[in-house]
Amino acid sequence: MRVDGLTFSIAAHSAWAPGLATAEEWAAWAQAPTRIGNGADPVVAAMPPMLRRRAGFLGKMALEVAYRCLDGRTDIPAVFCSRHGEVSRAVDLLGELARGEPMSPTGFGLAVHNASAGLFSIARTDRANHMALSAGTATVEHGVVEACGLLADGASMVLLVVYDCALPPALAHFEDCDEQPHAWAWLVTAPGHDAISLACDSADGSDGDAALSTQPGGLDVLRFQLSGAARLVRHAGLQRWTWTRNG
Repeated sequence: MRVDGLTFSIAAHSAWAPGLATAEEWAAWAQAPTRIGNGADPVVAAMPPMLRRRAGFLGKMALEVAYRCLDGRTDIPAVFCSRHGEVSRAVDLLGELARGEPMSPTGFGLAVHNASAGLFSIARTDRANHMALSAGTATVEHGVVEACGLLADGASMVLLVVYDCALPPALAHFEDCDEQPHAWAWLVTAPGHDAISLACDSADGSDGDAALSTQPGGLDVLRFQLSGAARLVRHAGLQRWTWTRNG
């Protein structure tokens, strides 16, 4: 796979994680990252309580940053990106099946990968296009590809939401990085001032410029955006993704 010439700007952004809720807290984290632990759920005050109660911790993180980033804007397509999604709910459902118990219809409906995007659309009675995707360690990058594709199709802006948290104990041995709870959102627009470019080519494993990070991809990319770094290189299997700040 090769990607050339994807360039975009970020018109608005937001981020949330336990202990990191304000722009000032995130700016400090970007300069000196510390490990993000578990904590209380975000408030998601903008969502009606009946729907908010259906979302779990992961979904509430995604919804919190989506509401903050859009700030009342409507009719904007959205791309929700999570490598693992609601896997904790899926594990609970499998446990019910293993015990011979009836599967919860509500639990099943909220375990699908587009659950948060669906709740967001329903709560806002917004019929704008939305999608949900997962692409392994390159989930963030593929989310940007989708967002730029929607811009090329005529959208004036696209909401990109990235969110993940640690795997449940039953799957913890599959973790290949230091998974930490986090969510962030960008309002992606056509390139302007301080544009960012994203390119992809084949990686042969000898690139010493690649980021040597144990953090999830979402946090690596968020730090690149917030810190003002000029460049970030990430490997995802045989792919090398290069982020470049043009401003």
